Amino acid sequence: MSYQALYRVWRPQQFIDVVGQEHVTKTLQNALLQQKISHAYLFSGPRGTGKTSAAKILAKAVNCERAPIKEPCNECPTCKGITDGSIPDVIEIDAASNNGVEEIRDIRDKVKYAPNASKFKVYIVDEVHMLSIGAFNALLKTLEEPPKHVIFILATTEPHKIPLTIISRCQRFDFKRITAKAIVNRMKLIVDETGVDCDQHALQIVARAAEGGMRDALSLLDQAISFSQDRVTVEDALTVTGSVSQGFLNRLAKSIQQKNAAEGLEALEELLFHGKDPARFVEDFILYYRDMLLYQAAPTLEESMERVMLDEEFQLLAKEIRAESIYELIEELNRAQQEMRWTNHPRIFLEVAIVKLCQSEKNVNHQALPQIDTLLNRVNELEKELQQLKQNGISVQSEEQPSVSAQKKPARASRKGVQVPMGKIKEILKNATKQDLVQLKSRWGEMLNLLVNNQMRSQAALLNEAEPVAASENAVIIKFKYEIHCQMAMENAKFLEVLSNVLYELLGKRIQALGIPEEPWQKVRQEFLKDQQEDDSHSDAMQVEEEPLIAEAKKLFGADLIEIKE
Repeated sequence: MSYQALYRVWRPQQFIDVVGQEHVTKTLQNALLQQKISHAYLFSGPRGTGKTSAAKILAKAVNCERAPIKEPCNECPTCKGITDGSIPDVIEIDAASNNGVEEIRDIRDKVKYAPNASKFKVYIVDEVHMLSIGAFNALLKTLEEPPKHVIFILATTEPHKIPLTIISRCQRFDFKRITAKAIVNRMKLIVDETGVDCDQHALQIVARAAEGGMRDALSLLDQAISFSQDRVTVEDALTVTGSVSQGFLNRLAKSIQQKNAAEGLEALEELLFHGKDPARFVEDFILYYRDMLLYQAAPTLEESMERVMLDEEFQLLAKEIRAESIYELIEELNRAQQEMRWTNHPRIFLEVAIVKLCQSEKNVNHQALPQIDTLLNRVNELEKELQQLKQNGISVQSEEQPSVSAQKKPARASRKGVQVPMGKIKEILKNATKQDLVQLKSRWGEMLNLLVNNQMRSQAALLNEAEPVAASENAVIIKFKYEIHCQMAMENAKFLEVLSNVLYELLGKRIQALGIPEEPWQKVRQEFLKDQQEDDSHSDAMQVEEEPLIAEAKKLFGADLIEIKE
């Protein structure tokens, strides 16, 4: 085969060609110039970021005939021999297929022999985390104290699987993911050199789909070149990578903004019809809104955009959608993405997410914001004029202010405490029965749950420190531990209406609720008991809450032997 893949043809041959790993290459170059070469290195990082390439470049640099030098010359016989693999002193080992103890023992036996045609014998062990525990143990001593003419370079994508005893014997270099901008620059250099006509935006799509790996990016670029006719277009890149075009994303975002679920589902149906992956689409949509948020915060940082191109439609949408709505959209899409990972039908979750986003009340177009801003500006201007009048010694107090303040004073005085309807409470006590009170107390917990279900959670919380103390056929007295809770509950007309409906649902009859704080209730109860002691016939019908000590005494000695004295 005469054709070679792009990532093989354009494999870095010098440290300067290793893109995005300057923190590694600069350190190695300085070590080469100062002749401070370690006996063992560990290169770790994601796939396709240049670990094995850097290892080969280091092997050439230490053996270059012009050493010490920070870059291999790639012209001397040694450099050329290492590049084409004809020099046996640089040995590449795939640990995934040579992970046994016997293979490592073979290496251990051969390291003592001097190199044939170069200064150093270099062992490059790729995917070293695949070695077995026995193989690691066999390598341990040799790795710690190898002969002076041997260098070990270990490469791995999963350094956490390597024993710490191995890591501590190596100089570790962590390769990071390559930025999309660096990948685009490298691909632009390649297409310019090869004469391929390629759209700049197509390169950006390929770079983002590579997820930080240069090898993946060049493989996708190779596919896009083969797929295209004369020019690699944006559509070619979208087809090869499985990404979604920005036109679809703009269309769907506009449907969500306009709360048009039908249009949103139609766009999604068309998208899936073209064979797009739902998981990739959700990721693209999340990045779309992420870029919109960044654009709103810093419009000039165009290089920070990972997914979008700043076309006119995107910029108009970014002005209409508020940041708070974007937070909600990203959160909902992220939730859908998590659910799609554990299902065999991701399309269902995707469609449900689109409908929820279109129907959400939080994603409304806030047309009133300009009017609010105008009003606020007008208020600020009036405050400034008022301040100027005061500074000039002009009185700005209107004649109506005394009357207004006079009207407000009684209102404030009425808020000092809750007004207890003593007459109604005494009337309820006269008609109270034990049966009605027991019936109500038995359903009290259900009533609180129904209040919560009726969106009265905060009001239901007021009743956590309250309890019914007397009940008749059509009314109930509720004792509150705190006066403020009683006031908040009894002055809320909506709460009283919902409470009445809930009691009707539970008991089948309309019951009026009256609240009273704990301190007034004790006084009312004592006065009523004193009045009722004169009429024993009515005392049996009177059912009010008793003191715990009195109730316990009646259980022990019987009600006939107990005499209550004030």
